[in-house]
Amino acid sequence: MTVELSNKSAYIIPLCPLVASCLTGSFSFFFPKATRSLRRLCAAFNIFSLIVAMYVSFVLVWRQAATHAIQQYLWARIPKSDFCLKIGILVDPLTLVMSILVTTVGLSVMVYSDSYMFHDQGYARFYAYLSLFTASMLGLVFSPNMIQIYVFWELVGMCSYLLIGFWFARSSAANACQKAFVTNRIGDFGLLLGLLGIYWITGSFDIYELCDRFFELTSNGVVNPIFATTVALLLFSGPVAKSAQFPLHVWLPDAMEGPTPISALIHAATMVAAGIFFIARIFKLFLTLPLAMSTISWIGGATTLLGATLALAQKDIKRGLAYSTMSQLGYMVLASGIGASQSALFHLITHAYSKALPFLGSGSVIHSMEKVIGYSPKKSQNIFFMGGLRKYMPITGITFLSGTLSLCGIPPLACFWSKDQIITESWLNSPYFGLIASGTAGLTSFYTFRIYLLTFEGDFRANQINSMESYTSFPSEYVIYSWGETQSDLLLKQTGTNFTSLDKKRKRLSKIENFKTVPINKNDGSYMIDESFYDQNYYQSLLYPRESNFGMVLPLIILAIPTLFGGLIGIDSAQKGYGLNLLFDWLISIFSLSKFPQQFEKLREILISSIPSLSLSSIGLLISFKVYGQFDKIFDIEVNEKMKRQKVVNTFLVSVRNWSLNRGYIDYFYKMYFVQNVILISKLILYFDQWIIDGFINGTGVLNLFSGESIRHVKNGRISQYLFGLIIGTVILLQLVVDFPIPPFP
Repeated sequence: MTVELSNKSAYIIPLCPLVASCLTGSFSFFFPKATRSLRRLCAAFNIFSLIVAMYVSFVLVWRQAATHAIQQYLWARIPKSDFCLKIGILVDPLTLVMSILVTTVGLSVMVYSDSYMFHDQGYARFYAYLSLFTASMLGLVFSPNMIQIYVFWELVGMCSYLLIGFWFARSSAANACQKAFVTNRIGDFGLLLGLLGIYWITGSFDIYELCDRFFELTSNGVVNPIFATTVALLLFSGPVAKSAQFPLHVWLPDAMEGPTPISALIHAATMVAAGIFFIARIFKLFLTLPLAMSTISWIGGATTLLGATLALAQKDIKRGLAYSTMSQLGYMVLASGIGASQSALFHLITHAYSKALPFLGSGSVIHSMEKVIGYSPKKSQNIFFMGGLRKYMPITGITFLSGTLSLCGIPPLACFWSKDQIITESWLNSPYFGLIASGTAGLTSFYTFRIYLLTFEGDFRANQINSMESYTSFPSEYVIYSWGETQSDLLLKQTGTNFTSLDKKRKRLSKIENFKTVPINKNDGSYMIDESFYDQNYYQSLLYPRESNFGMVLPLIILAIPTLFGGLIGIDSAQKGYGLNLLFDWLISIFSLSKFPQQFEKLREILISSIPSLSLSSIGLLISFKVYGQFDKIFDIEVNEKMKRQKVVNTFLVSVRNWSLNRGYIDYFYKMYFVQNVILISKLILYFDQWIIDGFINGTGVLNLFSGESIRHVKNGRISQYLFGLIIGTVILLQLVVDFPIPPFP
């Protein structure tokens, strides 16, 4: 098989999941009863199709490494003399790397979803959506022209709408998918205008051709620079919405209403990655426009800092990870804006594996929490109801920690290398960008490690029955209440929490023979379970989470491998003059004593240059551990009162908490000044339509009705009445002629 034939077979990669999705969806629609009995077979078919796509991707990457070929395979779609639109596939290093990313992460999510969605009625439908989502992203990656990119771009948006609103019976999920759809329509409309503008300038939709023509025309001053910049920014508006950049980022945290596996896929390899990929694909187009590059970099910088501050005090584990994704995407856009497109793509890859791991880990935690406290997203996803889960879920805890440390930028984990490159290049470009990138690195370490500590360390808090906390985000706001019978009403009023499922389990325990309790405080009647009188396994199965099954744990273990070692492959760094793949040479040089000193010196140079960014990450980790590492001591009343007396610190912490929990008040601003105005305009248009348009049409109909009824009574078919009317009419006309004589002609 020749290289050309092997590259031409790249169409198999998006075609496999597309065929699987169509067959699964059609089978579910026409044979719903058979689908319910064969749903595991449908899942296996979708997984197998993606395995085939992943295998072809690895084969093509292996051949690409040897040939370094860039090839297009096109078929005429609209063959005309003046306009010819072709469709096909584009095979180059960028497409193949993205195809490996999408297929590997997508395969992990599909395997994980089998256990996570097993009891859901929409199991087969979910797999059909997953395969269609993956096929849409792969089609976008292999598209050779802007029209084809736009088609798959919209398909990605449609699939995200379907999956975010997968549980459409819940009003929150229905609202979230609508919000994501409307927000992305704003950016996509700008992208469509940009596509028309770029065709107006270059006369082509082919990516390589239009980029070369645009570069040549703008460099020679043929195109008006204001018009060219406007077109470039319109093209950039698409990635602003898709990759959740300020100010169109508001849909991303609400997208957590969908199932957790799809949250991992959206945040790692599909929807948000599409925007960064699009910027990289047409990066040559932006290079000749300094104003466009500056705008891109500032939007990326603002997004990365805003996302980090909004994640500081989140209580929902998935929402905290969502704002983390927003911040890291800002890093990538910032790097693209300052000309470091390779570093942005490197961070896209390392972040994809590092973020998929905590997201799937959070799904494992939520799945186990629901078995303990019942189905309630407000409780099962609240990190303040967790704690100590590493004891009960060790594999999930360890893999979650590896992803957390990678996002924090701790070497030698994956995100350290890519993030360090972006921070270095930001400082070289501008001290403002360097300060934003470095400061965000410290904030990232704080809030990501905070999520891990509150979830996996300390004691399990959901089953504490001797006290209850009015949970907020900082120690200064904790207020302790004794949980006795007299405090139950106050407890529910302050927390808005229903503990019915836990109460039922405790009543069940109290009826079991040999079950005993030990009083803690005789005054308020609180008690705890005396575990020495009870079967430990049964007790923990009722009141404590357990490790997820093999189908959910296996993807976590697999994703931990690229999270640990993915950054060692690396890309070349122009600023440092060497590639990060030197670390592989260093590992090999350990067995070769002659080369070891040279490789060790290069590795030492890399680590020394990374000390500033690593120091900020370490400071964030230490602060997070200081605040949340001994979380149970926060509930000490004396410490609580002491923190309250520090008014300056308390005021600052409350402000940060309110800023984070209220989403920076941006959604409130949009609702007040945009949503309400749109609703007002819509009502005015409704009234105009009802009273003016419909009134005119309905009035015309009523007038015709009355006229017809009147004529119907007059026209009764009697000749005598007709003659009588004719005589009266003639008399009236003669009278008018006599009263108003016609003047003579001159």
